[in-house]
Amino acid sequence: MLSAEQILEAQDIETQTVAVPEWGGEVTVRGLSGTDRDRFENESIRVRGRRVEQNLDNTRARLCALCIVDEAGERLFRDDQVAALGRKSAAALDRVYEAAARLSGISHADEEELAGNSASAPAGAPGTA
Repeated sequence: MLSAEQILEAQDIETQTVAVPEWGGEVTVRGLSGTDRDRFENESIRVRGRRVEQNLDNTRARLCALCIVDEAGERLFRDDQVAALGRKSAAALDRVYEAAARLSGISHADEEELAGNSASAPAGAPGTA
């Protein structure tokens, strides 16, 4: 069995180089940590009183900004640059988004749930047990 130390020391977050011809080169895409994925998912919903609504504003750019990294593994984009990144080519963002989602374990079912298309409401949402 693994020890806590072994788990915490494991290098378990994958990266991938993604060609982005629209931008004239390649970028390194890193999967999300558990903390970053929770943050991304929390930003994808809005609670307004008793209503839970989806927030699809700049979804692709938000995930890409969290996952595009430099050679040292540091994010290239700050949170205040997400809107500018969102104005870039949708095809380019889609290519990076798909890699980021796959590396982060975000499935199409997860995307549907975040978009509110799931048969059940998110846990803890008003009206759920």
